[in-house]
Amino acid sequence: MSPPAAQPGVPGGRGSKVPPARKLLCMCSLSLCLTYLCYSLMGGTGPGALRSPAALPGTAAPRSPATLPGTALPGPPRSPAGFLGGSVAPDPSAAPARAGNSSREGAAGAWPRTPLAPGEVITAQSGAFERDPQESSTTDEELSRAGSPGSRGGGGSSSTTPDYGEKRLPQALIIGVKKGGTRALLEAIRAHPDVRAVGTEPHFFDRNYEKGLEWYRNVMPKTLDGQITMEKTPSYFVTNEAPRRIHSMAKDTKLIVVVRNPVTRAISDYTQTLSKKPEIPTFEVLAFKNRTLGLIDASWSAIRIGIYALHLENWLQYFPLSQILFVSGERLITDPAGEMAKVQDFLGLKRIVTEKHFYFNKTKGFPCLKKPEDSSAPRCLGKSKGRTHPKIDPDVIHRLRKFYKPFNVMFYQMTGQDFQWEQEESDK
Repeated sequence: MSPPAAQPGVPGGRGSKVPPARKLLCMCSLSLCLTYLCYSLMGGTGPGALRSPAALPGTAAPRSPATLPGTALPGPPRSPAGFLGGSVAPDPSAAPARAGNSSREGAAGAWPRTPLAPGEVITAQSGAFERDPQESSTTDEELSRAGSPGSRGGGGSSSTTPDYGEKRLPQALIIGVKKGGTRALLEAIRAHPDVRAVGTEPHFFDRNYEKGLEWYRNVMPKTLDGQITMEKTPSYFVTNEAPRRIHSMAKDTKLIVVVRNPVTRAISDYTQTLSKKPEIPTFEVLAFKNRTLGLIDASWSAIRIGIYALHLENWLQYFPLSQILFVSGERLITDPAGEMAKVQDFLGLKRIVTEKHFYFNKTKGFPCLKKPEDSSAPRCLGKSKGRTHPKIDPDVIHRLRKFYKPFNVMFYQMTGQDFQWEQEESDK
């Protein structure tokens, strides 16, 4: 029996034509089915299924730098506000410094200020400490070059020690203060054959901490047994997180702080920035919160860095006073050999850097190292040192001296040393 003849308009009948739209629908359906089948084979939950790294067994989900071990800032036993009277709650916005902060600092302007309450002259700990732009503009490339073979000990050390040995974490640090004389001290101590120091400022404990200790170690020069590895970054002294981080690296680290009359230091700080940014306001404008009332603006970093007692209390929570040496920036100019004798004794070194290593440069107004035997030129600080300070209104100087005096006295009591800054001022 023959099959029935196809009837026009009846689907499936012989001779009928499938509309183009239906063909397209069938092709799309088939494509979706194949896609779903492939997805089931590749993305299912069975053996061999593909999953994101975070879902793999034993793989921890990514964490932000703030949650990494060792980066949380514990509450200190005492608040630096104890020096200033009253009780000030910790600032929740003061977070640990992180890599990349340096670019944000530059965008924030030359003179970071900490907001103060109406009528308040001094506040407690503030983000302005570690946010202060530093003189160093050290780049990762420079740090890498400083720690590379053939760099002569990280930036041109005068030591004649051949470039072999091993890289070690520093046993001693020059931690401050900015415009106090840290570069002069570093260059002088590098003349000692038992000291190897990186010439650039690593800024590890304030800006590059997330890069890890191996990165920090790699920046250091190679040393032999018996030699001391050192570095200097002046901003450490005013960085809230630095004491805890350094203590975590090595609790027996020796610390050196070069201090200077805070009034002179503030003017020098201002002079440095003025040379780079001539358009900034005058020193008198920046120094006062209210010139008529005589209220000093302690939120200005140039002023705040000089409140040494406030910063020192933060360090004494982690290090005993016996591990901190305070070098006079003034005596480093008038008696460099005497100050260097103290530094060498503190580091447990033989007194090799003596008066025969220095000569006074009348043009610059400070001592320079005499020409080393292995060099064709004397070693003296660059043109950025010894700048002529702008003339400051004597009334402003007088008010700053009154402002700093109680903090200076407190600093003398804490360190057991009288730096005689008040006597120095009365002689002028």
